[in-house]
Amino acid sequence: MASKGSSMSFSRKSYRLTSDAEKSRVTGIVQEKLLNDYLHRIFSSPEHAPTAATSRKPLNFQNLPEHLDQLLHVDNEDEESQGQVEGRLGPSTVVLDHTGGFEGLLLVDDDLLGVIGHSNFGTIRSTTCVYKGKWVYEVLISSQGLMQIGWCTINCRFNQEEGVGDTHNSYAYDGNRVRKWNVTTTNYGKAWAAGDIVSCLIDLDDGTLSFCLNGVSLGTAFENLSRGLGMAYFPAISLSFKESVAFNFGSRPLRYPVAGYRPLQDPPRADLVRAQKLLGCFRAVLSVELDPVEGRLVEKDSSEWQLQGQPTVLLTLAHIFHRFAPLLGKDSKDVKDETTEEHRRRRAYERGCQRLKKRIEVVEELQVQILKLLLNNKDDNGGEASRYIFLTKFRKFLQENASGRGNMPMLCPPEYMVCFLHRLISALRYYWDEYKASNPRASFSEEAYIPPQVFYNGKVDYFDLQRLGGLLSHLRKTLKDDLASKANILIDPLELQAATMDDLDEDEEPAPAAAQRPMQALAMGGVLPLPRPSWLSSPTLGRANRFLSTAAVSLMTPRRPLTTSEKVKVRTLSAEQRTREDIEGSHWNEGLLLGRPPEEPEQPLTENSLLEVLDGAVMMYNLSVHQQLGKMVGVSDDVNEYAVALRDTEDKLRRCPKRRKDILAELTKSQKVFSEKLDHLSRRLAWVHATVYSQEKMLDIYWLLRVCLRTVEHGDRTGSLFAFMPEFYLSVAINSYSALKNYFGPVHSMEELPGYEETLTRLAAILAKHFADTRIVGTDIRDSLMQALASYVCYPHSLRAVERIPEEQRIAMVRSLLAPYEQRPWAQTNWILVRLWRGCGFGYRYTRLPHLLKTKPEDANLPSLQKPCPSTLLQQHMADLLREGPDVAPSFLNSVLNQLNWAFSEFIGMIQEIQQAAERLERNFVDSRQLKVCATCFDLSVSLLRVLEMTITLVPEIFLDWARPTSEMLLRRLAQLLNQVLNRVTAERNLFDRVVTLRLPGLESVDHYPILVAVTGILVRLLVHGPASGTERATSVLLADPCFQLRSICYLLGQPEPPAPGTVLPAPDRKRFSLQSYTDYISVEELAQVEQMLAHLTSASAQAAAASLPTSEEDLCPICYAHPISAVFQPCGHKSCKACINQHLMNNKDCFFCKATIVSVEDWEKAASTSTTSSAA
Repeated sequence: MASKGSSMSFSRKSYRLTSDAEKSRVTGIVQEKLLNDYLHRIFSSPEHAPTAATSRKPLNFQNLPEHLDQLLHVDNEDEESQGQVEGRLGPSTVVLDHTGGFEGLLLVDDDLLGVIGHSNFGTIRSTTCVYKGKWVYEVLISSQGLMQIGWCTINCRFNQEEGVGDTHNSYAYDGNRVRKWNVTTTNYGKAWAAGDIVSCLIDLDDGTLSFCLNGVSLGTAFENLSRGLGMAYFPAISLSFKESVAFNFGSRPLRYPVAGYRPLQDPPRADLVRAQKLLGCFRAVLSVELDPVEGRLVEKDSSEWQLQGQPTVLLTLAHIFHRFAPLLGKDSKDVKDETTEEHRRRRAYERGCQRLKKRIEVVEELQVQILKLLLNNKDDNGGEASRYIFLTKFRKFLQENASGRGNMPMLCPPEYMVCFLHRLISALRYYWDEYKASNPRASFSEEAYIPPQVFYNGKVDYFDLQRLGGLLSHLRKTLKDDLASKANILIDPLELQAATMDDLDEDEEPAPAAAQRPMQALAMGGVLPLPRPSWLSSPTLGRANRFLSTAAVSLMTPRRPLTTSEKVKVRTLSAEQRTREDIEGSHWNEGLLLGRPPEEPEQPLTENSLLEVLDGAVMMYNLSVHQQLGKMVGVSDDVNEYAVALRDTEDKLRRCPKRRKDILAELTKSQKVFSEKLDHLSRRLAWVHATVYSQEKMLDIYWLLRVCLRTVEHGDRTGSLFAFMPEFYLSVAINSYSALKNYFGPVHSMEELPGYEETLTRLAAILAKHFADTRIVGTDIRDSLMQALASYVCYPHSLRAVERIPEEQRIAMVRSLLAPYEQRPWAQTNWILVRLWRGCGFGYRYTRLPHLLKTKPEDANLPSLQKPCPSTLLQQHMADLLREGPDVAPSFLNSVLNQLNWAFSEFIGMIQEIQQAAERLERNFVDSRQLKVCATCFDLSVSLLRVLEMTITLVPEIFLDWARPTSEMLLRRLAQLLNQVLNRVTAERNLFDRVVTLRLPGLESVDHYPILVAVTGILVRLLVHGPASGTERATSVLLADPCFQLRSICYLLGQPEPPAPGTVLPAPDRKRFSLQSYTDYISVEELAQVEQMLAHLTSASAQAAAASLPTSEEDLCPICYAHPISAVFQPCGHKSCKACINQHLMNNKDCFFCKATIVSVEDWEKAASTSTTSSAA
């Protein structure tokens, strides 16, 4: 037998909590007697005196749970009596009544204590009311917008216009407008802010109602409340869209308890008793130590206790915490382990999904075999092969769906088109690789693309789909010389002229022309076309199709000049008029590959007919498939919503009293509805994952993406002929990448695809090159390219792909981004530059703004919500380009400053209108479109400021090196705009403050932090980080601006006035804005730089005030009346300050006053001018 010494070893088997009668009575941990004494010492009941060791029941870890049940038992009568309190009616656990006590659309948290408004003015009340006594509850204000909080009776009727306080017997406090409401309204209380706590007190003994804000009484709000029979008051709230609060009825200790007032919900006394007992057991563990050598218990000071890994102590603590954990987590949503039944159902569902997938694969294989039969080109048997019949019908099918795009219903259900596309790709790749096996010079399907000549030789009908360069008729006219020189194609001028005539009709061709065409073919060694089969007849096409059907092309021999007799007129036919020779070509005609540019290889990729099938597959994806892929993602979201609803309903069924038959019936009915809908959606989800989002389907979309990338790359090599490419090739490249990234996860990851990194880099190169490509004229496709690039730089893996493209392409991309912002859509360009900087700027390391952290984003996957991932490589390219030429930086920065001036001025004008509407006493709602435009102007202002911060950080000499001709002018304009922004935003109780306080839906992003931090970053770069000479220049320009106010700089640190020299900055007021309050966003070093900047400006401002001399009005600039006259214009002799004339000459060369052309600007000083005049006299 093992001794009592410390040299004991424990095997896995000896760790069981059972005893072995055949062995010595040792537990494997400590001796049984010592364990019994230890457990009785730890888990003794404080209400009973310790019993003798001989009379008490032996304890071990096997019967300890039973002992704990007895120890923690609380009388059920005491628990049930908690809800039976005089003056209160309703459940003992007070929550928001989300089943019937609400009006409007509201989002209630899982604990039924938090609520978010989701309609104009939604109202909700609690489940419990009071009719006698003094009661209180608290509300945490999460957003400080329009809300009315108070009390109401059950007879109050609310709607989207009238809430709590707008009807009889309802009373409310509105801290947003600082008013109280009971049918009429008067001023009351103080303004609340996010984070404040409102205490709502009702005294039904005296008939009064009052409110407190953060524990400070606001005084009696209402008196003479209606009381008596049938009068009971519910806590209630009405709140606007996106406003949110959290209630505390007493489930947690009140933050600001009020003497004499009782919370609506009593504390959980039974749980508190259990918690106290368990804490006593825990204290006993800390004060008792086991001595296995002596076999006794040793008392010890709990402050000296250390966990030494003793198994007996660890198991004892495990039992304590196992009982303590549920008491800690009652207010939160319980995380339950999967039950046996749930595990069985999940496994059955997974097996069902697997069986469904296998059976679907059988059907899919049959469909692929059918398509292989339809794509067979060797079954002509004296007639037309199946592939060419299929091509005709397929092209007609695409034309009909393209013409009906956007109109419901579609000619073919989109779900069918998704499945059909995948089968078509499988059959197409089969024949493609089969052709490669018999023709070694051909390419594999993995290298497939559409040659660029298909887009301009007229052999394939693209209906009215837009080309990158515009209309096809326009391209044929403007690029006819390029077609002749690069592609050996001539466009007949007569045909071009005829194609522009409105009365052109290909179905009424003159008889002589129809008879002449076969003779021309015979003269050149051709053959007469066979009679057209009856199934090739078609209705009249549109004007664009008529052009394609009548445009003539000629094949040139590039090695020698052409003569008239060598021109071969080949009529380009519509899909229904073509024969096999028109597609595949012959010894003198290349069919679909007519007009091969010199950049394309001579060997064929595959059969021409397969190229047209591939082209149709790409078009089909663009027409409907991508949109349908996005819609099917919603099935998973629907399943989650119904699963949550079903789980909540089942939980209510368990908690519902048996006596409430009516409620049980309604809940059972809801349970049945949710269960049936969930079953239906689960089956649909299984089908979607098997047929749409499987690994095989993902590879099909990935192959299509790579086809489009290669097609665009080959088309780009043709120069100006790239404009003939249909827009949908770029659209499919962008959309298929988006689908792979967003629709197939998390089950299948794009990173697992073969060649993933290379594909990302190739797509990045295409976006970087073509977002500003002058050959692309369509507004929609240009916007799509710009948005795709903006999204691309938001994610680390795709941004690194941009950095991997060749250096010359990166530099060209940055050069395009730095083009002046006039006459182009500059907002997305500015967004791209901001994303390249985000993470490097002053206080610019956040993902979401601080004041929005408490609100849940609608979509966390949005590019704007991604973590900062700046690119120092692209920033360096930007710095090099701004230093490169004398005109790049001035033109770019002047346009940025112009747009900043416009955006911020528009924002201020709009918030003035919003404030005027909000000041009206009647409830009104500002147009949501106006709010959206207002928020957009604010966001644009912030992003423009960030671009200026990046520019100053990377190339400070642009503003501070006055040897440059435009540096002083740019610095003065920048200082003027910064002072305007600061003055507008930091003025006490100004317009900006009032609109921010309203927290209107749609203006969530409008706050002090983003715009003030951006301005601070610019000032710190100019005044702290710059060289001494540059700091001096920047300081003088900033102080010389008449709008400069030192108080605005003090506002940044929460100080109302500048501190006295040498004094320490006091702690900021919690109610005032201060950068010191954002320690999670602004580092200690950055705060020190702001304090250094404030001290520098305070000193410089005092020195400037002491040294300044009074200036007479006649010596001031007649344009701005802010600076003295310092420049004279030649030859007219008019004068102004340098800042005004330099800014004016950026856009206009005429004099302010006489409109004469200004030839030069010279310095002017009053003293020099006066002395010259005197000497002349």
